[in-house]
Amino acid sequence: MAIQPWFDEAKLGIFIHYGVYAVNGIAESWSFFNGRISHDDYLKQLDGFTAAKFDADAWADLFEAAGARYAVLTTKHHDGVALYDTAANDLSTVKATPARRDIVSEYVDALRRHDLKVGLYFSHLDWTHPNYASVRPAQMPVDERGNPFAVPAAGEEDPARWECFLTFHRAQLTELLERFGPDLLWFDGDWERDPEQWRMDEVRELIMRITPQAVINGRMNGGFGDYATPEQGVPIEPPAGPWELCLTINDSWGFQHADDNYKSIRQLVRIFAETIGGGGNLLLDVGPREDGTIPGPQVERLRELGDWIRRHEPAIYDTGRGLPLGHFYGASTVSTDRRRLYLFCFDRPNEYVVVRGLKNQVLKATILGGGVDLQHRRVGGLGEVPGWEYLSVASDTALDRDCTVIELELDGELDVYRQHTRD
Repeated sequence: MAIQPWFDEAKLGIFIHYGVYAVNGIAESWSFFNGRISHDDYLKQLDGFTAAKFDADAWADLFEAAGARYAVLTTKHHDGVALYDTAANDLSTVKATPARRDIVSEYVDALRRHDLKVGLYFSHLDWTHPNYASVRPAQMPVDERGNPFAVPAAGEEDPARWECFLTFHRAQLTELLERFGPDLLWFDGDWERDPEQWRMDEVRELIMRITPQAVINGRMNGGFGDYATPEQGVPIEPPAGPWELCLTINDSWGFQHADDNYKSIRQLVRIFAETIGGGGNLLLDVGPREDGTIPGPQVERLRELGDWIRRHEPAIYDTGRGLPLGHFYGASTVSTDRRRLYLFCFDRPNEYVVVRGLKNQVLKATILGGGVDLQHRRVGGLGEVPGWEYLSVASDTALDRDCTVIELELDGELDVYRQHTRD
């Protein structure tokens, strides 16, 4: 399936997990599903959700400063609480909380004012809806009870109730499509049912009929999405097609008072570079407090990441996945015309940096953002084997605090030698 060009070019998106779970600062939805809090006590958080300081334009300003080109907001997590004025039921921030605000509408309007692409997260499953836990996946063993929020006991299935839930599911999805016209749909929660039970082919058809321009993530059980969504770790071998890494900025998706285990800006830069070097986008998560403000340590890291991106823009935007594994011990990207190669040096070079198997001649080597030209020379090689390109880094005065990027100007489109071993 073809994907919209803007997605491949975006590089960075911001994920926002915002919901009633921020009131107590507990895990979104999973806290009651796993029995850490009762469902009744979980829903009591509705009474404390005020969104009193929620400012969608302030969010958009921050995302833009971070260098992001799109964002994804949880319109409804597995707990079933909608952040918009749904007509399908009364469980929303508009009707069931003191906030009385349509968070999604304000978010969408602000992103469009800032020329950011609009992403909407939507959970297929709904552990609060009375008709959700009504059928079991076909391959589920009869003697396996499963979680009561997810499935009924064997022999207690009610297909008619499941049809009622699907009607509700389609109604909410249709609202999001028609009301907001999202650029990206980020689904979750497909794993508790078979594709045939979800009738995911119908879901894809519904989306294409109303918002044919929308990019769809891969969490559409049955292969109906547009791209892969690895989570919390950069793949050792990146997916061949389009993909996106979703990553928490600390250890939690939503706001949790006690979670101060933040990744450093240097760690975030490294993960970002490894992701785009493998041809993916980074979807970096923030978790606002219940009042709508984003915690200071998260704001600081987004701004610092944006500062680093701006210093190295040529290596970020208008580039594609870099060198295959083994040619350079770090991440790399290639300009769209394939005549410039960008090397991301995560550690301080010890005298020189080396690239292997480069068939091109290097016309110029420069530290990006520092304006320092580097001495370089070809070492070794025989016949078709090109040897090593040594880039001398005699001084660290021009090196970047978080990650130095070296730009190589090539004599033509990038061409590398891939050695094949003989039997």
